[in-house]
Amino acid sequence: MKNWKVSSKFVIGALAICFLAQPSASAAQLPSAAYLPLDLAQKAANAAMAKCIADGYRVSVAVVARSGSTKVLIQGDGAGPHTVGSSTGKAFTSASMGQPTTKLAGLIKDKPFLAGLRDMDQRLVILGGALPIKISGKLLGGIGVGGAPGGHLDEACARAGIKAIGGALE
Repeated sequence: MKNWKVSSKFVIGALAICFLAQPSASAAQLPSAAYLPLDLAQKAANAAMAKCIADGYRVSVAVVARSGSTKVLIQGDGAGPHTVGSSTGKAFTSASMGQPTTKLAGLIKDKPFLAGLRDMDQRLVILGGALPIKISGKLLGGIGVGGAPGGHLDEACARAGIKAIGGALE
């Protein structure tokens, strides 16, 4: 019988080959990201701002993560100082509730007993102009616009931002 002398380098190499040969999870099997990447937040904000500028509105645009933290905030030239807070509050509200703020405002109007929703968190701004950012069925954040002469006009700009990143429109 032969006496085999095996070096440690050989054993390590053989183990590495065995490990690398094991099947690995494909990208399709891994869970998709449950956060809003900064580049998408910036793209959405820029598209919303471009739409409002093209329509002649001086606005601010905010994009928040699902957690409510601000990812992007743009105050357009000539936009009033109040637009920063309104756009951020609207975006926070939409991300927090997972609904367009126009829908939430209508809900309170139709069911006054729900007016207490406004007081749940001081950051909530339940005025038209914000949409949830949903991609592949996941709620990733919200986009809010403030400063156009009407919530429906703010919302149209927010829609342009959602559309630019391939998000779901409600």
